[in-house]
Amino acid sequence: MSKRRKKKKDEVHISESWLLPYADILTLLLALFIVLFSMSSVDAQKFQRLSQVFNGIFVGGTGVSEYNDLLPPDNSQASVGKNENDGEKEEKEVQFAKHEQEELEHIQMKINAYMIQKNLEGKFDISLTQEGLLLTIRDNVLFESGVADVRKEDLTTAKEISELLVMDIPREIIISGHTDNVPIKNARFQSNWELSVMRAVNFMKIILENDALDPGLFSAKGFGEFQPIATNDNAEGKAKNRRVEVLILPQTEMSNQ
Repeated sequence: MSKRRKKKKDEVHISESWLLPYADILTLLLALFIVLFSMSSVDAQKFQRLSQVFNGIFVGGTGVSEYNDLLPPDNSQASVGKNENDGEKEEKEVQFAKHEQEELEHIQMKINAYMIQKNLEGKFDISLTQEGLLLTIRDNVLFESGVADVRKEDLTTAKEISELLVMDIPREIIISGHTDNVPIKNARFQSNWELSVMRAVNFMKIILENDALDPGLFSAKGFGEFQPIATNDNAEGKAKNRRVEVLILPQTEMSNQ
């Protein structure tokens, strides 16, 4: 009788032993899903570390609590700070752009006053564009037809323009030459491209005789007849297309630093 009871007692003890490993497996699976869910991105290094952790848990019996460093930190406060910084940066950029717009408008007023003083209305044009402040000079203000050298009698005008380009905050300036669509081919120029480039370069050279200007901020381009602002079907339109443009680029906050 006693042997039968002992045997029955042993059987009950053995049948309950499966509960402990089963609970461990559930705990490990839960930990696995939590860790995977908490990982915002998986890279090779992080995945390798994770593999080592679970290998240690299943094979070596290491506790899950020893690997808390794998869980990502609480970035809620960092995110709030980042959003605040982004907002401040955007507001700063808006204020800087507004200030720069006012500065370009001030330069525009100076050039307008110069044109009125020199009776150059109709020969000069100044406007604010999406690219910056654009000064347009008719070619007959500076050049003879088909010639790239600034006329001697217009050297003073070119030098006075250079004074208008001296600014408290130096800005990048692009000088570009343009022609009409009448083909040109002579001893000096084989195309309108060459004529437009040399006009821009020669005008820029005179501008840069002003020591108050930084040559590193200037560049010259030639577009030939390929960027007309008027029709080439009549003399008036062709006259408008023959021009030199001085583009004053706006400052950006980054270039100002």
